[in-house]
Amino acid sequence: MARRKTEVFSMSFLDCITCAFGSVVLVYVLINAQGGLRRSAETKSLHAEVDKLEQQVLEGYQHLVAVRNSIQQTDAERVRTEGMGERVLELTRKTQEELADADKATLSRREAIEQLKADLKSLDEGTRRLEGASKSTEATGTRVRGFTGQGDRQYLTGLKVGGKHIALLVDASASMLDETVVNVLRMRNMSDARKLLSEKWRRTTSTVDWLAAQLPMESEFQMFAFNTQAWPLVEGSAQRWLKVNDPNALTDALSALHKTVPKEGTSLENVFIAMNALNPKPDNVILITDGLPTQGASAPLLKKTVDGEDRLKLFERAVAKYPRDVPMNVILMPMEGDPSAPSAFWLASRRTGGSFLSPAKDWP
Repeated sequence: MARRKTEVFSMSFLDCITCAFGSVVLVYVLINAQGGLRRSAETKSLHAEVDKLEQQVLEGYQHLVAVRNSIQQTDAERVRTEGMGERVLELTRKTQEELADADKATLSRREAIEQLKADLKSLDEGTRRLEGASKSTEATGTRVRGFTGQGDRQYLTGLKVGGKHIALLVDASASMLDETVVNVLRMRNMSDARKLLSEKWRRTTSTVDWLAAQLPMESEFQMFAFNTQAWPLVEGSAQRWLKVNDPNALTDALSALHKTVPKEGTSLENVFIAMNALNPKPDNVILITDGLPTQGASAPLLKKTVDGEDRLKLFERAVAKYPRDVPMNVILMPMEGDPSAPSAFWLASRRTGGSFLSPAKDWP
């Protein structure tokens, strides 16, 4: 019987090897499965974290849109606010200007009211004097109006207020507002009510009131105001005489003078032309002014300013149109910067047989 061969790799050894290999494979499978579970869990966790971050990003975008809308709304409100601020500032400025104008107007009205009160008081006193004088025929004399100066004083002036036809020429230029050039320029920018209250113009109107009180009852008169133009103070009375014994005519002339606001320059030539249109010609002229003329019959075309020599030439041209045989009585109000005026008017009044007067501050 043959002997059985001995084999190194027997069935039992192969089984052991196979079992060992299977065990290793099983362990590897178990380990791999456990790792897969961990990866799956980690992946789910990461997905959840990503979803959370995406949600936060989405919320951030929504918040960003809201912020942008809020910024746009804020910018629009800021623009509107800036526009409203400018309008408010403009309205505030206009309101301040209106308040300033109102204050000036109020001050002017107060001054005008005070002046009116003084005028009313003066009129009441004049009415009482007239009522007292009407009881005695001797008290009226030959005067159509009464006038009482400060302190009831009368001055010996040498001024003759007589004749059958008397012309009163009143300068109503801007220089009649004050005695100095600086104050004249300042007064020119004030209201008309304030101009009417200027001391120099009130002295001028008082002077004309005094002259009107001296007019003879049987004479006729004409009253012109002039600046660059000349006009009769009684509207519609150009080229004709008015009766002194007509109280309405004299009152209307004086009332119009008191309402006249001095302005513009002086044309002596134009007022002499207007006076020469009267028929018959005057036999007595009373001129109330404060200096030499600043223009002729019309404004100069090229030269806008005049010096002393130019004003003398304008004066001589105007006097050339004045009737030689009619006395020119001059009442020269004070004005700085015109040294040639007194001598020029004095010579003109002397040549015509008139008188020259430069009144004191308290005359008449």
